[in-house]
Amino acid sequence: MLNLLHLDLLKKGRVLLAFSGGVDSTALFHLLRAQNIAFDIAHVNYHTRPSSDLEAKSAEALAHTYQLHCYTHSCHLEGRNFEHRAREERYDFLKYLIQKHGYHYVLTAHQLNDRLEWLLMQLCRGSGLPELLGIRSHDAREGMNILRPLLEHDRESIEAYLQQHNLDHFIDESNADERYTRNFFRHRFSTPLMREYGDAIKRSFRYLEEDNAALIENVSIEKEEGLFYFTNPKNSHSLIVAVDGVLKSLGHVMRGNEKELLKGEKLLIIGRSYLVWSEEDHTFIAPYIINTSMKKEFKERCRVAKIEPKMRGYLAAHPKAFETILRLKGAQAPLQYD
Repeated sequence: MLNLLHLDLLKKGRVLLAFSGGVDSTALFHLLRAQNIAFDIAHVNYHTRPSSDLEAKSAEALAHTYQLHCYTHSCHLEGRNFEHRAREERYDFLKYLIQKHGYHYVLTAHQLNDRLEWLLMQLCRGSGLPELLGIRSHDAREGMNILRPLLEHDRESIEAYLQQHNLDHFIDESNADERYTRNFFRHRFSTPLMREYGDAIKRSFRYLEEDNAALIENVSIEKEEGLFYFTNPKNSHSLIVAVDGVLKSLGHVMRGNEKELLKGEKLLIIGRSYLVWSEEDHTFIAPYIINTSMKKEFKERCRVAKIEPKMRGYLAAHPKAFETILRLKGAQAPLQYD
């Protein structure tokens, strides 16, 4: 039987499995049962293939068989960048479920091949170490604790487990389409590399995770209204990782040149939509709003507190965010005169 990562955590908290019905999530489903882990499942139907409705019904039937809850979500996503929008839709659904039902951990069935594919794609985009290790065994995203128990097992071993136990699953026929970037890297590079160097690749990822943990500080990000803020870490790369994470949660993926600018600039407007301002102790991220009708008293308080002028348009309409910045900067309340 395949060993699962983070068994100690899985046995303590309430667990929700993101379940597609494919090879990996089906294997994880049955491995969790074999370890007597209590869990429920969540399935998203994107209606992209003729078998989509059948997969959703099969997920519900499987959950019913083992007396589990199965939460389903149906959506139709049209237009470009389907993979990104589908991922955001899926995580929004999972976040809703954990907030409503009190789950402690969300499980995804990513495995070692997925991790290598991601690393190769990021390598070809000129990314740094945190981006290369974008798929981690224990991660956090918008208040969700995400565990990936299969991350040290390759696709072949997972398929062998299903065959050995005669476990039914679905095959996504779109996995053969090399028009999708991930499939191109999978067929051309990651699958051959895993067959030849799988054990060494597994060890390398362990070392890289340890190195990344030592290099990148854990930044605690707070939010007030639409304002994100955090205490500045000791190195610029940790700051960039934190800003990048916030912007990704807002739907913007930073380009390489934006990250380079962030190393030396204290103020940056990203995609004409977001403003990143780093002052001495804190970094603030907010929607970029131009407002020319601010009250005189408000502008004076901003001037005295030395608040970046381009940040003021947003703060003028969001008093809680404004008071948060004043508090963090230690600004005094204005004197009142009779």
